[in-house]
Amino acid sequence: MKIAIVTDSTAYLSHDEVAALDIKVMPIPVIIDGTVYREGIDLTTDEFYEKLATSASFPSTSQPAVGEWITLFESLQADGYDGAIVVNLAATISGTVNTVAGLTDAVPGFQVFGYDSKITVRLMGHLVMKAAQMAQNGAEPADIIATMDEMATTMDEYFIVDDLQNLVRGGRLSNASAIIGTMLKVKPILTFDNDSNYIVPFEKVRSMKKAMARAEELFDQARAEAKYPLRAMVIHANAPEAGAKWRDELQQRHPDMPFELTYFGPVIGTHLGAGALALAWIREPDSL
Repeated sequence: MKIAIVTDSTAYLSHDEVAALDIKVMPIPVIIDGTVYREGIDLTTDEFYEKLATSASFPSTSQPAVGEWITLFESLQADGYDGAIVVNLAATISGTVNTVAGLTDAVPGFQVFGYDSKITVRLMGHLVMKAAQMAQNGAEPADIIATMDEMATTMDEYFIVDDLQNLVRGGRLSNASAIIGTMLKVKPILTFDNDSNYIVPFEKVRSMKKAMARAEELFDQARAEAKYPLRAMVIHANAPEAGAKWRDELQQRHPDMPFELTYFGPVIGTHLGAGALALAWIREPDSL
């Protein structure tokens, strides 16, 4: 069974990664001041943050149209694929997962396996790349999905945001009342709740420096307890210098493992706002 691996643009994979692993990427729409942009096609990350700073209204995100998915699946079928595993950002952030779930048999003779990554950005990207490597090696869909499930149990992430208003207005922060009203000089640490898969408040810290130090403590604890090698990443929202500095410090402290520097693109940046930083990790994919 020849299986294509499809994801959405919030995996933020590089052009080289997409090309090398033959990954198909569906762009997620971003709406700024009434204009619809396809992430990564009509709008680069740098252009988005420039527009975000001057936009008259709060940006929003949407979903790819059903017709776009069907066109993609028909194209893949014409290229000789028997089906596709579609890995999307968490259903608690976007309804895209549910849309794909309704298209299982939309194209006769072409099987669609929808997969909720329960996460987004580079962590989802690593799930996608592992799936693509396995697909290239002829693995069956059930085995690919089982491996992604196993990887997903090893990932964790902590976000530090400058301003919660984007998340609150966009409705992407669960239990926001736990920290709204106490935000003066507070840098909230957020995470994806393992049970609900919603972005939730984790802790309130009194400075960015202390918040970063707390995230490092959580990583150190996770690494000490892990029975497998980890791959970690620093993720930034239009804060490349701060992100690079943090990544370099972490890499110096942990020279025996990789730390990536990556970014929050337009769709996720819409919800987090500029200046956000995150520390995330997952089992080293090559160890599976």
